[in-house]
Amino acid sequence: MTTATQPLTSEKMLIDGRAVDAQDGRVIDVENPAARTVFAQVPRAGEADVGLAVAAAARAFAAWRTVPARERGRLLLRIADAMEAETETIARLVARETGNAIRTQARPEVKSAADVFRYFGGVAGEVKGETIPLSEHMLCYTRREPIGVVGAIVPWNAPVVLGTLKIAMAVAAGNTLVLKAAEDAPLGLLRVAQLCVEHLPPGVINLLTGYGEECGAALARHPLVRKLSFTGSTEVGRLIMHAAADRIVPVSLELGGKSPAIVFPDANDDRTVDGVISGMRFTRQGQSCTAGSRLFLHRSIFDAFLEKMSVGLTKLKIGDPSDEATDMGAIINRRQFDRVCSYIEDGLHQPEARVVLGGLPPQEGPLAQGYFVQPTVFAGVRNEWRIAREEIFGPVLVAIPWDDERDAIRMANDSHYGLAAYVWTRDIQKALRTAHAIESGWVQINQGLGQFPGQSYGGFKQSGIGREYSLEGMLDSYTQRKCVTVNLQ
Repeated sequence: MTTATQPLTSEKMLIDGRAVDAQDGRVIDVENPAARTVFAQVPRAGEADVGLAVAAAARAFAAWRTVPARERGRLLLRIADAMEAETETIARLVARETGNAIRTQARPEVKSAADVFRYFGGVAGEVKGETIPLSEHMLCYTRREPIGVVGAIVPWNAPVVLGTLKIAMAVAAGNTLVLKAAEDAPLGLLRVAQLCVEHLPPGVINLLTGYGEECGAALARHPLVRKLSFTGSTEVGRLIMHAAADRIVPVSLELGGKSPAIVFPDANDDRTVDGVISGMRFTRQGQSCTAGSRLFLHRSIFDAFLEKMSVGLTKLKIGDPSDEATDMGAIINRRQFDRVCSYIEDGLHQPEARVVLGGLPPQEGPLAQGYFVQPTVFAGVRNEWRIAREEIFGPVLVAIPWDDERDAIRMANDSHYGLAAYVWTRDIQKALRTAHAIESGWVQINQGLGQFPGQSYGGFKQSGIGREYSLEGMLDSYTQRKCVTVNLQ
């Protein structure tokens, strides 16, 4: 429900350099999850809108692919400057639409997105091939060429930086892009796309706002889309992969996770406690595919570590995302809020489980006015339980004791996910041995940070296909290699 004192903001999509409504005039309400109020509307794109956006991208590709790579890079650097100048405006949009706290999440996300543009702007000129020494009388070389129109879909948990990744990698490599924003959090990314349109030729970047089953599905199956890039749940990733298989187009998937954090006895200190809290992404309400939500603690430090972690978590201030004092905001929407609560209820019904901290959300008071869930930690959990195996995507951590290093690694790998992992120990031999044994695409030792431009980021197993954030990821995912041989005789 909206109030008379807060009129709705109405935004448009971007197709072929122009701000447009949906062809049929339908709209989507955008809700502030911290207040449960609708504050904006965006177009509800359907198949006809997808067709227009893809056609625009296809027309633009012929000219864009011929733009020198370094010139493409310079344009991305200008976009990075424009983003930095609007950091506060975009951050406040992100905080309002996602529920992520502005100080701990929204503002750092926008700054990180500008860094992404700057990184790929800098390495755009590295899109190059190799020479192969076949013989003295033959020249053989490879070219890295753009694929064409890229169809990309991003989720709501970090919409600006994830959308920026798709834009920067596709554009730097010479592709054009049709990007579908998450229907729950389209506004911050829409502003980024508007800045892109101000610096790029019409049609190079097109942004649609719509539902996955309508807009996303139509984009995935469009015959002129030559590459699909998706970040989101493993369940939807399977559908994207099926659509790609039907047309035999390349696909990049950055999917879910149930990341393990293994703590050795020598790491029972405040620094590790803070790192585990950071790695669990509690300040993003646990809404991160890299959240270290399975905590494997050595039995000798199990109770002491959890006690220290409880003290640290109780210091987090939960509340209004726009308040600079807030550490942790709200869950994105009612559907996800109910889903997280269902997992907490499942844990509460396990007779062996012990609630170390948190539990079901309060039914009254300030936090009851929004989709707020307090940090929740379960002990006495078995690795085969539902709350230890399925991605909750909320601030719910399970703690599991271990005695033998090999058993800890076995439990960590006993998952169909393999996106991220965390190892905590002062013994470098144990640290590296464990990191090498864990089946994850990204392992951090003695830190719980987020991704940085330049690192190849992606998952093993059902956590995804392909890599992002790096030059190598751009070359592998957004270019195709052509081999040319020349007879010199």
